[in-house]
Amino acid sequence: MIRLFILILLQGMLVIGSECFLKVALEKIGEFSWTWAFFKVALSTWQLYAAGLTAIVGVLEWMAVLKRYDLSLAYPLTAISFILSLLAGAWIFHEPIPATRWIGVVLIMAGVYFVAR
Repeated sequence: MIRLFILILLQGMLVIGSECFLKVALEKIGEFSWTWAFFKVALSTWQLYAAGLTAIVGVLEWMAVLKRYDLSLAYPLTAISFILSLLAGAWIFHEPIPATRWIGVVLIMAGVYFVAR
């Protein structure tokens, strides 16, 4: 069970890392438009490539988890990404996290605990 938890934690970090890279890339790219200038900027933003790479590695890692563990056990554990996303939002992007959101995540994690038992 510890190995599964570590694998799920790694997968969550990859997914949240991908989302963080994507958020930074989108902030750099600016307003969307169907122009060559927009796509030139988008395709020259390294954070966009980093987002894609971490997403691909996350999917490969998830495939390894599904190969070895029951979906009904592994998938609920991916809710750890809720905690990781709150922490990333607060630490990296300095987003305010209201207490109600923390309470919601605690309730979700309590449910995950019961599913994993």
